[in-house]
Amino acid sequence: MWLFTKYGFFSAVCARQGKGDYDQPVDTDRLMVRARLKSHLEALKQRFPDLLSPYEIQQFSGTDYAFRIFVPKTVWSEVVTQIIQDMDYDNFQSEVAHYQGREGIAYEHSLHRSIMREK
Repeated sequence: MWLFTKYGFFSAVCARQGKGDYDQPVDTDRLMVRARLKSHLEALKQRFPDLLSPYEIQQFSGTDYAFRIFVPKTVWSEVVTQIIQDMDYDNFQSEVAHYQGREGIAYEHSLHRSIMREK
């Protein structure tokens, strides 16, 4: 699942059992929430400390999503529900730049580039 939010861009997939090694089976009760920028996960943790503070951001060098947190699927479901409840804007791309400041401008520009490629 890809999720573009004002807090950042996230890719959530089922984690693997144990330490998450590739040779382990998928754990359908636990998710790996990945981000390309650590600041995106930090913003998410800052907004939802009651849900995400127990989970540490881990770094995996040499991967396309270098920053990850591992959470129960029920926790991620609650985070996504609250993100929906937080919506108070009518233009997502403008909200990204407003919410995240200078770094948000780069995020906003990347959103525009993605849209332009499909035209």
